[in-house]
Amino acid sequence: MSRGIIFLVGNGGSLKMAMFESLQEKLQNIFTNLKRRGKLSEEDVNAALREVRMALIAADVNLKVVKKFTNDVKEKAIGEAVWDSLTPAQQVIKLVRDELVELMGATNQKINIADSPPTVIMMVGLHGAGKTTSTGKLATYFRSQGHHPLMVATDIYRPAAIRQLEVLGEQINIPVFQMGDKTSPVNIAKGAMKHAQKEGLDIILIDTAGRLHIDEQLMDELKAVKSEVKPHEVLLVVDSMIGQDAVTMADSFNKAVGVDGIILTKLDGDARGGAALSVRAVTGKPIKFVGVGEKLAALEPFHPDRMVSRILGMGDVLTLIERAEQSFDQEKAIELEKKIRSQDFTLEDFLEQMEQVKKMGSLQDIMGMMPGMAGNPQLKNLEFDEKQIARIKAIILSMTHEERVNPKVLNASRRKRIAKGSGMEVADINRLMKQFDMVKKMMKSITDLEKGKHRGIAKMPFMR
Repeated sequence: MSRGIIFLVGNGGSLKMAMFESLQEKLQNIFTNLKRRGKLSEEDVNAALREVRMALIAADVNLKVVKKFTNDVKEKAIGEAVWDSLTPAQQVIKLVRDELVELMGATNQKINIADSPPTVIMMVGLHGAGKTTSTGKLATYFRSQGHHPLMVATDIYRPAAIRQLEVLGEQINIPVFQMGDKTSPVNIAKGAMKHAQKEGLDIILIDTAGRLHIDEQLMDELKAVKSEVKPHEVLLVVDSMIGQDAVTMADSFNKAVGVDGIILTKLDGDARGGAALSVRAVTGKPIKFVGVGEKLAALEPFHPDRMVSRILGMGDVLTLIERAEQSFDQEKAIELEKKIRSQDFTLEDFLEQMEQVKKMGSLQDIMGMMPGMAGNPQLKNLEFDEKQIARIKAIILSMTHEERVNPKVLNASRRKRIAKGSGMEVADINRLMKQFDMVKKMMKSITDLEKGKHRGIAKMPFMR
C-alpha cells in the first residue's frame, strides 16, 4: 500500500487562496446563514438565491448564464419543496452544487485519442494566453500517460517563437519539429505528420501562431492548417484572467474555426472565476484542462464536480491524492509509514517530506483541496509559502546527524550554534521543534482517506 504523508507548516501572515476567492467566501457566507435559520420559507430560499445571483455576477460570470442558473435552481427548489424538508439548507446547497457542476460540463471530457496513431492536436488561441507553454505542459501530461509526443512549431511570425518551443522541448526532453520561418504553417504541419509517422510518435501537438486580437488572417491560417492535417482535437487556450473577454474570444474562435475543447490557463491566479463558470455554457465546448501554476507539470484534467467542491469549500481530495501518487516515492512512503508507526520519525524524515510536498505544487493550491480549509477562521493568520520551507530546511541542514535523529540533545548552546549557522534566531529553532513535536503526536491519528483501496494519503497536520 502506497501512502504519501504530507506536512504543511506556516508562520504568521495571511493566507491567500486566489482561485475563486471572492465567490468562495460569499457562497459560504450565504450557506452558513441558511443553516442558521433552521426551517426555511419560500422567501428565505428566494432571498438566498438572489444573493447567489449577486455573488456570481460579482465573480464576472456571464449575465445570461447567471440568469439561467438561478432560474434552474429556483425551479428545482420549488419542485422538491425544500422548505418542507427536514434539512432545507442542505437541500438548497445540494441544488446549487449540482447546477454548478452541470454548468461547468457535468463530467470530465477526455482528449479524443485516434484508433490509429498519430493523434493530431491543434493548439489555438491569442498571443499571451499561454499557448506555447500549454503545449509543453500537455506534452508532459501525455508522456506521463505512456504516449510519445511531438511538439510542432508553426508560429513563423512571433520573434523567437520557434526557439521558445525548442527550449521547452529541451527542458522536458520531448522532440520539437520545426522548418524555420521561411515556409508556411501548412507545410510545417504536413512535414510534422510525416516525421511523426517515421519516428513512431503517437501524439502530434501543433503550436499555431497567435495574435493580439482576433483577425481574418489568423482565422484563415488556422482553417488552412486544420483542413490539411484534419486534427482529432482543436484545443483553444484561454487566459482565465481576462474574465468575460475570455468567453467572448472563445465563442468567436469556435464559430470561425471550430473548437473541440478548451484549456483554461492561469486559473490559480483568477480570484473571480467568471471564465471558468461561463465558457462552457456560452460555447457549448468542454473545458478539458486547466493550468494551475507555472511548472510544466501544473496542467490538470478538468473535473467539474471537483472544481465545484473547491468553490464551495468542500475540498478536492481526489485530485490531492492523485498529485501525491505522482509526487511521492512509493518505497520511501512505505518506509516512512513504518517509522511513524514505530515512533521512529526524525527531523531528516520531516525534511524529506517537505521536499516531496514541493513537487505537488504551491502550498496555497494544496490548501484549497482540503475539505473545510477555505474560509476557516483559524487559518486567517497563516501564510503557507516556500520561503518558510526554505527556512526550515536551512535550520535542519545546520544540525549534525545526531541532532536530526535525536532532537532531545538540542540544548541551549546547540540551538545557538544552529541559529548562527542557518542565519536564524534561536526563537526560530524553538518554533520548529514545537512544530516537529506536534507532528509526532498527531501521527498517531494517521488514517487512509480511501479505506480498502490501494492508495491513500495521511491526515494532514497544520501548525502555526
